[in-house]
Amino acid sequence: MKYKRLTKEQFEALYQEFSNFLATQSIDKAEWDSIKTNKPEVAEQELDVFSDLIWEGVLTNAQYLEHFSKSHIFLFHCQETLIQSIVLKSLDTEVDFMQKEGLQWLSDNLFTDTVEIHLGKKTYEQERNMAIFDLITQGAILSDGQLYLQINGIIQS
Repeated sequence: MKYKRLTKEQFEALYQEFSNFLATQSIDKAEWDSIKTNKPEVAEQELDVFSDLIWEGVLTNAQYLEHFSKSHIFLFHCQETLIQSIVLKSLDTEVDFMQKEGLQWLSDNLFTDTVEIHLGKKTYEQERNMAIFDLITQGAILSDGQLYLQINGIIQS
């Protein structure tokens, strides 16, 4: 397996896609039920292959990631050959970016001495999708990029 198996909840949400995946291999519901019962190792392989296909599609389309912690916000723009980052750090120990009030505080204090801003960019040390997957396994989430674009726009102006 290249990535990791989808959770039960993710499989349930992707029920139709999984059915289509099995259909492309000429496996109908009756045969799938038989495989699960009589050849569980084959069923496990099918689940793994489907999981990797889903992850590959998601990661290929990923453009922005966000990772929030109490005192840091990591914003990533995943381009074809490199990843750009904006890291925001609160120097005020009372601020918690995991709370709505923390984001309001950031808005009010972005250009004060209580916020450090670091910009970076790095070419991928490994295959792009694997690098993005690693960030996700460390806690980053897929994003529409709105926060990255807003902060980047403010910094650039």
